[in-house]
Amino acid sequence: MKHNTLMAEGLLLVAALIWGFAFVAQIVGMEHVGPFTFNLARFVMGGLVLIPIVRYLEPGHRSGTPAIGVIPASLLAGGILFAASSLQQVGLQYTTAGKAGFITGLYIVLIPLFGLLFRQKTHRNTWMGAGLALWGLYLLTIEGPFELAWGDTLELIGALFWAAHVMVIGWLAPRTDALRLAAGQFIVAGVLSGAVAYAVETPRLDDMLSGWAPILYGGLCSVAIAFTLQVVAQKHVPASHAAILMSLEAAFAALGGWWMLDEHLSLRALAGCGLMLAGMIVSQLRPRQPALQPNSALQG
Repeated sequence: MKHNTLMAEGLLLVAALIWGFAFVAQIVGMEHVGPFTFNLARFVMGGLVLIPIVRYLEPGHRSGTPAIGVIPASLLAGGILFAASSLQQVGLQYTTAGKAGFITGLYIVLIPLFGLLFRQKTHRNTWMGAGLALWGLYLLTIEGPFELAWGDTLELIGALFWAAHVMVIGWLAPRTDALRLAAGQFIVAGVLSGAVAYAVETPRLDDMLSGWAPILYGGLCSVAIAFTLQVVAQKHVPASHAAILMSLEAAFAALGGWWMLDEHLSLRALAGCGLMLAGMIVSQLRPRQPALQPNSALQG
């Protein structure tokens, strides 16, 4: 059991690494195609790659008739995924990979905040983490007195949709075929991206082929492989622990931007990154439960 847990943690770290460097691929990919065309290519590719994996793995996950059909579940999840990824991709035209990674990572804090709407208990550490993350966001993105860069604003709005997407997936996954839902939502997001791409851009196969490397990374690695690693790994790792590991995608995004795109962050921005990462981690910690006193069950 311990061996399985360690292996699962390793898989989550690999997924976080893939997602972090995907911000670099997304920026490079837009040197060849528009943001919606890039999403069209990567989501359709990821969905098609995932289909044979679904056919191989899904039978072992079924237990009775799903409470919710795959098609309506995919439409709901895919629609939210389309909104989140569109805001992220467009925002990347006006901000850096490092900033985008950290701002997107705010969904780790936003998820428990959204939980208040459903009367879910929120621990003290969640509020502490939110405060640290918001402070870090200010240091990272505010340039001068109350000046928020346009790309950072889009990424922040996108983080709200990423949080909504995680919550919807958490609700849908136990009620439908999880891996089929994964493939279905990517196809839906790809189709919606394609509709917008053909309306506001000019998708061309030649352009997609010229940007084949970042598109391939985005579709095969970021969408298909990383998501599958997450599904497999979370069988053996608690959700709160998994969230901490996956939040490291923000750090990998900043590393990728520095290493591959020559992006530079000031000391103020680095301090903001550190506070945001600390907020993500603190928000996932839970207070230690008091030890049960001897013979407490006999005390009246």
